[in-house]
Amino acid sequence: MQENMYTPVDEVQKIHERLRAGFQSGRSRSVEYRKRQLLQLARLLEENAKEFHQTLRMDLGRHEDESEFLEINLSLAEVKEAIDNVGKWAATEKARMTMLWFAMAPAVKKEPKGVVLIISPFNFPLLLSLGPLSGAIASGCAVMLKPSELITHTNLLLAKLWPKYLDPDLYQVVLGDVPVSKEVELSVYSSFYTYTCAGSERVGRLIAMAAAENLTPVTLEVCKCPVIIDPKCDVKHVAKKLMWGKLVNTGQICVSPDYALVPKDFQDTFVSALQDAYAEMHPKDPRETAAVGKIVSEQHTLRLKRLIDETDGTVVLGGDADVPSRYIAPTIIKDVKAGDVTMKEEIFGPILPIVPVDDIDAAIAFPPLSIYVFSNDKALKAKVFDNTQSGTVSYNELVIHYAVTGIPFGGIGASGSGYTTGKYTFDIFTHLRSSLETPKWYVSHHNIKPEFN
Repeated sequence: MQENMYTPVDEVQKIHERLRAGFQSGRSRSVEYRKRQLLQLARLLEENAKEFHQTLRMDLGRHEDESEFLEINLSLAEVKEAIDNVGKWAATEKARMTMLWFAMAPAVKKEPKGVVLIISPFNFPLLLSLGPLSGAIASGCAVMLKPSELITHTNLLLAKLWPKYLDPDLYQVVLGDVPVSKEVELSVYSSFYTYTCAGSERVGRLIAMAAAENLTPVTLEVCKCPVIIDPKCDVKHVAKKLMWGKLVNTGQICVSPDYALVPKDFQDTFVSALQDAYAEMHPKDPRETAAVGKIVSEQHTLRLKRLIDETDGTVVLGGDADVPSRYIAPTIIKDVKAGDVTMKEEIFGPILPIVPVDDIDAAIAFPPLSIYVFSNDKALKAKVFDNTQSGTVSYNELVIHYAVTGIPFGGIGASGSGYTTGKYTFDIFTHLRSSLETPKWYVSHHNIKPEFN
């Protein structure tokens, strides 16, 4: 993105002041106002879907069908869930009835936290911007959205459309690279909400440190998700599903399977099944069919090429890289050890390391954002669940749990903090404010006195 398209650094604080004034006006406290803004957000997506398909193709090389499902449809699902439920989510909750306190009418009121910051990554420029935005609008917050500077065309389109649909006094998007990001983070917010991608733990720590300056709570999603393979699984079925999950969005998904943990004596059988699955999915060079998208930038392409060049494992599929074209061939690497270069950072690309382990017990010692287990053995699945920590565990499935309504998405420890999707997004932007009132007739605890001689 050219610098003249960035938000001027000296404008960032003015934008923040406008948002604070907009929030203090009180109009976002109305549930009807929030619904109107959410409907406008849905219109923004529906009326400009074709233009977004084009910009996503230019930015990520992604096929229109993939963008329609992963960006437009899933974003709309988040927005529509908020529209349908914001009244219920925002309603005051009465405390549980007790004889001691009932007369005080104790209740929990749902209040917006204030001006919040959403920092979105490059891999899903719409879903990971507008999904959390819908929760923030539903909660009544004012929002500053800072999308990744690695996405050019989609960000410019979003910034152009934004004031045509949303109230600029309460919702603003700012564009820019590091200087703009640093200026954005200097403002005082009621909440930070961010996803981080490649190099995510390092970036996540920097964001958390910036937020800590003002004791601002942070919702943070970072990544590295293992797949545990039971040798008794249906290996052909699992291989097809794993190749799909690894290559969707060119592997640039925070919940993409990052590496596979396989018993040593099953590794070659599993690798052969993966090779067969790939050949069936891509009988022609994916560059010719545009079936595999682009890496977001040359810098990230070089990073992925370095992983392939420096691994001590054996490349058994792919391995090719074309940096100027931002292309990395779908790649499988076997015999990968725990200390390998591919295991030291999130891959965030179409590279799948296969890590042979002595047994399934040895596969349980890794704490990620998501764990994927391919097995029909109830005891094994229970063992993995009971002996690991992660944001999510998915059995015989990959990636799609983010889209499942009614369950939280989030990490634990180094894989993140806080939860998102649906009501969970509403909750992170909402302050639970307790209230009670003692009526005059109530014999309160002040009138209860001990007896003295």
